Amino acid sequence: MPYRRLEHTSDVRLRVTGATRAALFRDALRGVAAAMRPRGRGAAVTRRVRLEAADGTALLVDFLSEALALMQARRESYREARFTRLSERRLEATLRGTAVEGFGEDIKAVTYHEARVAGGAAGGWATNLVLDL
Repeated sequence: MPYRRLEHTSDVRLRVTGATRAALFRDALRGVAAAMRPRGRGAAVTRRVRLEAADGTALLVDFLSEALALMQARRESYREARFTRLSERRLEATLRGTAVEGFGEDIKAVTYHEARVAGGAAGGWATNLVLDL
């Protein structure tokens, strides 16, 4: 499994891994979406995002924060990200998912606590994420 939920006292903690940077970002998005526990499925939706950040960790946190804001504001759940550009500091992507009736969990923020994108070698990519409830 590319992401798994870890024990945490009051928030949601995920361990995310991926063979590539794109896989890490995509699986982190899936982990956040799953943690929100979307209810009901509606029409298919797509949203475009474009971001620039100071480093790879900030880019991942900003990407997930942008997706979280869109999910909450538009009542959509994204399960797929297609990257047309993804580097250490920049990304352009299309998010794909569905409209939903609501969410069973209210995630306030994707935090920097424990977040550190590491990898690039033959071992793949990995990070921990803590989601503030």
